[in-house]
Amino acid sequence: MHRFFQLLLVLATSVLLCSFAVAQDRVIYHIDDAASQATKGLRNIRNHLDVAPDTKITVVTHANGVDFLMDGAKDIKDPNIDYGSLVSSLKARGVTFEICEITLLNRNLKKSQFNMDATFTPSGVVRIGRLQSRENFAYIKP
Repeated sequence: MHRFFQLLLVLATSVLLCSFAVAQDRVIYHIDDAASQATKGLRNIRNHLDVAPDTKITVVTHANGVDFLMDGAKDIKDPNIDYGSLVSSLKARGVTFEICEITLLNRNLKKSQFNMDATFTPSGVVRIGRLQSRENFAYIKP
């Protein structure tokens, strides 16, 4: 019986160590004001992936943060910055972009107005909370 518990302990330790070895960094980038955060946030994400390419990144947007995900959106300070191409290139690297549906309702926006590289979530704030508490995502607000 004692030998059984030793084997069980070795097995449990091995499983625990393996889970640490394959752990993937997971990060939320929270954007609620596109004018002040979008360009900086997208650059941060690009740099993040350049250094740590295996990081799982989810961008959650709400309020005025959804604006950079609208079709044809450009940086208001630098109109040469086309958000659509930046979002598409990050999506190709595994980044997901989520738009709050409560924001759409409150601002009378339609899903069809947004970049097809983005998806929708019922509530941006709830999504952020769940990613942090249930899935252990780190939180970054650019």
